[in-house]
Amino acid sequence: MSEEYKYHDRELSWLSFNRLVLEQIKDKELPLFERIKFLAIYSSNLDEFYRVRVANQRSLIGLKKKNIKNLDYKPKKVLENIKEEVLKQQIDYENEYYNQIIPELEESGILIFNNQKLEDKHIYFIKEYFSNELFPEIQPVLLSSSGAVMSFLKDNVIYLAIKMQRKDRPHNIKPRYAVIQVPTNTLGRFIQLPDYKGKYFVIFLEDMIRQHLTNIFPGYNILSSYSIKLSRNADLMIEDEFSGDILSKLRKNLKKRKTGFPARFSYDRTMPDDLSEVLKLAFNLTEEDFFSVGKYLNFSDFFTFKNPFSPKFELEPVKSLKHPIFEQYDSIFSAIDKHDILLHFPYHTYNYVLKFFNEAAIDPYVIEIKTTQYRVATNSAIVNALIAAAENGKDVTVYVELRARFDEASNIKFADKMKKAGIHIIAGIPGLKVHAKVALVTRKVSDKEKSYVFTGTGNFNEKTAKQYADEGFFTSEKRIIKDIKKIFLYLETPLETFEFKNILVPRFNMIDVFKEKIDREIKNSKQGKKAHLILKMNGIGDKEMIDYLYQASSENVDIELIVRGICKLKPRMPYSKNIKITRIIDRYLEHSRIYAFYNSGEWEVYISSSDLLTRNLRRRVEMMVPIYDKELINEIIDILHIQLRDNTKAKFLDENINNIKKERKNNSKKYRAQVDTYTYLKEK
Repeated sequence: MSEEYKYHDRELSWLSFNRLVLEQIKDKELPLFERIKFLAIYSSNLDEFYRVRVANQRSLIGLKKKNIKNLDYKPKKVLENIKEEVLKQQIDYENEYYNQIIPELEESGILIFNNQKLEDKHIYFIKEYFSNELFPEIQPVLLSSSGAVMSFLKDNVIYLAIKMQRKDRPHNIKPRYAVIQVPTNTLGRFIQLPDYKGKYFVIFLEDMIRQHLTNIFPGYNILSSYSIKLSRNADLMIEDEFSGDILSKLRKNLKKRKTGFPARFSYDRTMPDDLSEVLKLAFNLTEEDFFSVGKYLNFSDFFTFKNPFSPKFELEPVKSLKHPIFEQYDSIFSAIDKHDILLHFPYHTYNYVLKFFNEAAIDPYVIEIKTTQYRVATNSAIVNALIAAAENGKDVTVYVELRARFDEASNIKFADKMKKAGIHIIAGIPGLKVHAKVALVTRKVSDKEKSYVFTGTGNFNEKTAKQYADEGFFTSEKRIIKDIKKIFLYLETPLETFEFKNILVPRFNMIDVFKEKIDREIKNSKQGKKAHLILKMNGIGDKEMIDYLYQASSENVDIELIVRGICKLKPRMPYSKNIKITRIIDRYLEHSRIYAFYNSGEWEVYISSSDLLTRNLRRRVEMMVPIYDKELINEIIDILHIQLRDNTKAKFLDENINNIKKERKNNSKKYRAQVDTYTYLKEK
């Protein structure tokens, strides 16, 4: 039967998720600056998609069939489908920006300059700013129309491409061409002009350059100028390397990211053909590299667009909740001694996690700390606590995953800093990427040792903990501690074999136990019992796991999936008629992974760092950690049901990768998962 199974395309399913992000820009119930934030998120998402996924697909074209024999698709066709879908989304995106966001900003008293008539005070300000601040940063480069001199474009940086004519011979010589890097890295993208009549005026940095091109090229008549940007391949291609020094390879390959081959060349669609041809020659581009967009690029810069009327036009801040159990104890460890404690971020404050590390650093009874590091905050309070612990004589070991994409340089820096402080650093395991998020603290009191664990679905990052919806779990449960200790032994001796009895770990027991639990639901269904799965994750793409869920659906197991992003599983097919897929895009990024199995009414629940993607299940160090406390299990199931009933921000994914709005019957009550989850936890 498996030959009949169908799957969504991985890349198109991700683009379907990004369309959901785009739809948040259209949601008039959201405050204006919340929608502007989604404008930036969409752009940032798409840039990363091209720099990684599209670049990867393009690298497959031209390879011999024997080198890609395991592919069940044609990369060229996938790229065609991607471009078609992105162009559709681009039209919607630009329409929202130009026809909705810009007019609403103007109505709110914020004007972004776009060839409007400027007041005298603005003209004077721009002239002074250009002379004093901007002009010293300008480095124009003349291009060769023959391609004889090859030029270079930095990755993901905006340039102006300029077409001009010499003043002394305007009719007897071909046009000249040049590019100018827009120095947003030093001056920012948006320059605020002086206020006027109670209104705020902003100009794009590149528009300020456009107004002064005759100053930059005094011997030329400026004919036209256009924004361009080259996104380069950002995949360092070492994730699955099985030998060698990962650290030295990363240090070397990080330099290549800045000079990688083209993934997408974005350009103003009004650019004339002659300038396009010059750019192809000058930068060694092909027609396949070119992607037409509007006048402005890099909308991810809107993350830095300031709201002069703040907090107006923004969502009201939400006060983080305190956990009632922790509030009963002076010591984090005293609380964990007595209770398993589950935190739901960002609803609960992340301060308990920071306190866990800070207390471990100064507690005289703590003898050892072990933890993993995947992505940490820029000025990480956790890294500082670990350094303090080492300086206080604790034995500290940190596994640093150097291959966390786009955080490689940051992680290398932190690894070097911690190593200098005396921390034992394990930096990179060939063939394995460590994605598990776990910390183990061991205390010794009266010659008795006791260990405490914090693990979760998100990174040890106090900044993103305010933006990502994740689970965090504290426990001193011996069954879990025993397996966690084996995880750290595994990181130190990855060639050894270990037996995990309670937590699930890829390459040891994760896939087999996961299948066993699905088989149990199938067996119960065949016996006429209720059979039910609720699985929440960021992505599902592993075909073996999908086929198992198809099989369970065919045996009348009720399967509810909450999948934020990539979803290759195809619902509403004969073999998936009992599978519903919900997507939720709201104020916070849904990032938690929760796997719940009905088990004849005795729910079994795991929280995890792992998605059901092939890379997670087969090529990474991940964990699925069981929750044993009945009250915590019920709490998780309640929250999953709150998410599944959402009829405001949630959508169903259908068999054509469309996001289908949940209809409310007869004006029934509105449910909004993230708001309702906060209320549920606050009332507890």
